[in-house]
Amino acid sequence: MKTKSQSVYEELKRLILEGKYKPNEKLPSKRKLAYATQVSIFTIQNAYDQLLMEGYIYTKEKIGYFVSEGITPIQTKSTTTIVKPIIQPTTIYDLSFKTNVVDNDLFPLSTWTKLSREVLSTSIYPLMNVTPSEGILELRMEIVKYLEIYRHIQVIPEQIIVGSGSQPLLNLLVELLGREHIYALENPGYPRIYQTLKGLGVDIKPIALDESGVEVESLIKSNASILHITPAHQFPTGIVMPIQRRLALLQWAMENNRYIIEDDYDSEFRFGGAPVSTMFGLTKEPKVIYMNSFTKSLGPAFKMGYIVLPIELLPRYQEIKSHHSSTVPNFEQYILYKFMKEGHFDRHLNRTRLIYQKKIQIIQSVIKAYPMLEMKGNEAGLHFILKVHTKMSESDLVQALRTHKIDIKGLHEFDIEPTGSESPYLVMGYSGIHMENIKQQIQQLCEYIHQIINRKIE
Repeated sequence: MKTKSQSVYEELKRLILEGKYKPNEKLPSKRKLAYATQVSIFTIQNAYDQLLMEGYIYTKEKIGYFVSEGITPIQTKSTTTIVKPIIQPTTIYDLSFKTNVVDNDLFPLSTWTKLSREVLSTSIYPLMNVTPSEGILELRMEIVKYLEIYRHIQVIPEQIIVGSGSQPLLNLLVELLGREHIYALENPGYPRIYQTLKGLGVDIKPIALDESGVEVESLIKSNASILHITPAHQFPTGIVMPIQRRLALLQWAMENNRYIIEDDYDSEFRFGGAPVSTMFGLTKEPKVIYMNSFTKSLGPAFKMGYIVLPIELLPRYQEIKSHHSSTVPNFEQYILYKFMKEGHFDRHLNRTRLIYQKKIQIIQSVIKAYPMLEMKGNEAGLHFILKVHTKMSESDLVQALRTHKIDIKGLHEFDIEPTGSESPYLVMGYSGIHMENIKQQIQQLCEYIHQIINRKIE
């Protein structure tokens, strides 16, 4: 940040170099300039001293400061073109079914604010110190407890690395595992994972899905050695991978030193029975890297996630961790630590799970009245797929809905490579819709679809 004297110095220097003050021309007195710029005479004196030292001006005793000779205005041959930023027009939608939002009303703001004040006012938290690259120990210990209770994974804090979301954690994993490998991704899949890996310059192979998830034969043919998957609730199809496919993929991983990155992004929200077991916990063979975040449980703006490394990768992590610094501030980590330790996170999950389940039940009751609509993948997670039984193409249907100010995406917009399927599916995020609006908005959508495919509206 510039001091006041630096600002005055730079402004006077600019005026001299641009020829606004000519050689041997007298500069304003210190008192006059101080009054004009609303700064102290001492500040003006410092600016003049700097100009004097660098030869821009000279002084005559008891008379004042003058511009030195030999300083000619700088002539530039090129002209500067001011490029105005392109501002894309923002479409205001009447209905929105995005998958990357949550219900803001559910966030425990008062509790979070209280814990923030406690962390700031308690000297036991080293907020200003350098954060360990893997995250503060207290938070990692709470994550260990959470994983053991809710995901039946037994790990130690040393296996957990905290980061600000999937992108920095994937950056770390690519350095840890190596860029020379082929990385396989689900197709269709989560665009940000693909974009992150593509930006890191690794070789990516999209793998087609069947009704059970990633096709094993296609995976083998790809020659990939790293696989990123979302087995508990595939994004975006909503497929819950059955045990047979999980075991087949684990067998693939145990051959030739391969690894699976298991992204468990919304496993907290399952509405029929207990959460599906993790692949990490299915085998003692250390070939699965577990990844999760607090994006779905707390909110997308809350950029904090973590990975759990197999024990065999810890020595390699110790070698490279000095090149990495923590991407999450101490302050946020200590608040989350207290939030989890004092039981607030458990209560928040229980409350939000019940509310999202009620939303799904309302959605089911509305959609049941429309025979041409079929819900898929709604047993878990905060989005589902809506199959539309029509001869109309998916792209035409989506475009027609957007024309009527409905913010929605088709399943094939998430294709990394074209899948060849023409069946119209809509990806329905419902978590951002408030409870009092859910029935009305789903009904409006269904009516629009009914009218569009029956050509009652264009």
